[in-house]
Amino acid sequence: MARSFMQNMGTESHEPWSSILDSMLTGSIRTQSSNSLVTDSAAGATAFACGLKTHNGAIAVDTNGTPCGTILEAAKNAGYATGLVTTSRITHATPASFAAHVVDRDMEDLIAMHMISKNATKHTKVDLMFGGGMCRFLPQSNDNSCRNDDVDVWQAAKDSGVTTLTRRSEFDLLSQTNQSMLPLIGLFAHSHMAYTIDRDSTSQPSLSEMTQTALNLLDDTSDKGFFLMVEGARIDMAGHDNDPAAHVHDIIEYWRTVQKVHQFVHSNPDTLVVSTSDHETGGLALGIDPEYTWHPRVLNQVTKSAEQVCSYLFRTQKQDVTEVIEDHVFPKYLGIDNHTQAELDVVVDALQVKGGDGRHKACKHAIGGIVSKRARVGWSTGGHTGADVGLYAYGNQMHKIKGNMENSHLGTLLMQYLDVSPSQVTKALANTATRQLAFFHSPHHDHD
Repeated sequence: MARSFMQNMGTESHEPWSSILDSMLTGSIRTQSSNSLVTDSAAGATAFACGLKTHNGAIAVDTNGTPCGTILEAAKNAGYATGLVTTSRITHATPASFAAHVVDRDMEDLIAMHMISKNATKHTKVDLMFGGGMCRFLPQSNDNSCRNDDVDVWQAAKDSGVTTLTRRSEFDLLSQTNQSMLPLIGLFAHSHMAYTIDRDSTSQPSLSEMTQTALNLLDDTSDKGFFLMVEGARIDMAGHDNDPAAHVHDIIEYWRTVQKVHQFVHSNPDTLVVSTSDHETGGLALGIDPEYTWHPRVLNQVTKSAEQVCSYLFRTQKQDVTEVIEDHVFPKYLGIDNHTQAELDVVVDALQVKGGDGRHKACKHAIGGIVSKRARVGWSTGGHTGADVGLYAYGNQMHKIKGNMENSHLGTLLMQYLDVSPSQVTKALANTATRQLAFFHSPHHDHD
């Protein structure tokens, strides 16, 4: 979709257009977990991190709940610098699976503590972390906390010598210093960072900016090299919301990120970059029967994500909601100046759904559905699918990253490339606490 969108934004829509990933395609990944043909991000990321299959919801533990050493932890023990960059909460399933070990992905309070912990050599296991999720690092006595206890993880990080950042201005200074700032954690949002379409560039860095800074800092840290995991997390979340406009803009930002990494690898030919996905989300299709067409320019008129539109509607419900939708949401946020009564009704009905989470989800799907229908974009689900996902590689030994393979096999190949083994890490983790006493388990993850 994003490729076709970019092609049709040009003056000659029939001219071919390619993303940076198109030149890197080497194969595909099978995504099933140990207990389901349709994986979640926890099991999917654990396969990449540990090189083994586990059940949905598990964060870097095997099917028995035993911690498995990850490629990041093994790389750190071997002398590599390490980093995690994401646009989700840093404690969310994918980044967590590289640096934490819990039996349930919702144990994010414990995940936060694991992520700032030290390894067997008394070094912080993750040298650099950029993302969102500040609320998981603050004690529940703080108004901005979402923890279930009074542990101040942010202060604990500071006390252990970690440089901490929360403001864009502090982030910008990182490119102006010659001093080593690692270990470093920068969290720029209470929960997930903003969608690209919504992002205020004065308060949050983009994924590509965070990645470029991470590359620069990690490259200067260790003579042996570094391991960096970068996640365009909000692509998945837009898929869950069936929000095509937010989806396409976050994919394009991910391409910008890959372009920066590609340039780094080109200048440092002893480096390998691999790109893939935990899973597919949404069951996206271009073209809705019976028409053989789709209209990408519809997406170009949208200025806000469905998430932001719905948040705005919930804040203004004391007003005449119909008037707000007709006079503000449709023309200013969705670029629609000829809405139908049916489109108005579907949004109003969604706002009447009982329950906060259910109402918000219904609203997002209503907004995304209106844009999708006009663009002729189809979705088969608001969840994940069992489809294979693309595998892309560039750089040193990229010829080994090819063909169709299980996600766990890719994890093993990456460990072999770095010449690291997780076995010693796994032994050292034997007594690691993998259960959080107080937490809310969600049976259905809206963004997983």
